[in-house]
Amino acid sequence: MIYILIFSLCCLTARALYLPLDYSPAVGRGSGNSFASSGEDRITGVRVWETSGSHIRGLQLKYDYTWTPVFGRSLNEQQEMLLFDDEAIVQISGKYNPGNYVYQLMFVTNRGRFLIAGQPIGTSFNFYPNHRQGELRLISGRSDSNGITSIAALWATAYPVAPNVPPSRNESMLALS
Repeated sequence: MIYILIFSLCCLTARALYLPLDYSPAVGRGSGNSFASSGEDRITGVRVWETSGSHIRGLQLKYDYTWTPVFGRSLNEQQEMLLFDDEAIVQISGKYNPGNYVYQLMFVTNRGRFLIAGQPIGTSFNFYPNHRQGELRLISGRSDSNGITSIAALWATAYPVAPNVPPSRNESMLALS
């Protein structure tokens, strides 16, 4: 009986220290080769390539000081956003055509900055974490030789969150708005 109690307390403690992962399911046609970003550190930058007046060609994330491979193609117009210290991507919105490509991507940070690439054509989507400290940790999807055909997102905290720690001044201000 004592082992069950100790196990339960360990589980509750672990649950209090780490917030769950959130997954935003894929949108788009989903044909082509699959991709998934990976990195040990926080995301510190994003690049997006678009065809002028058309769809998203490729995207790339930066984890700490290292850029991932380009997902899709690094062709045509590139847009880039480098994140500040303690800045994180907390939302991805955009448009896609269920028959072919992702047409628009908008990455939004916890500081209110954003990067918009592509054209507002098609069906809207909106990805975001379900918990307050969540941030983008991984992007996955599919691409073919012309661009990104589907996209999904994984959200989590970058570091463990200790229980009973008062929020920072910025978190308090966000909670009030």
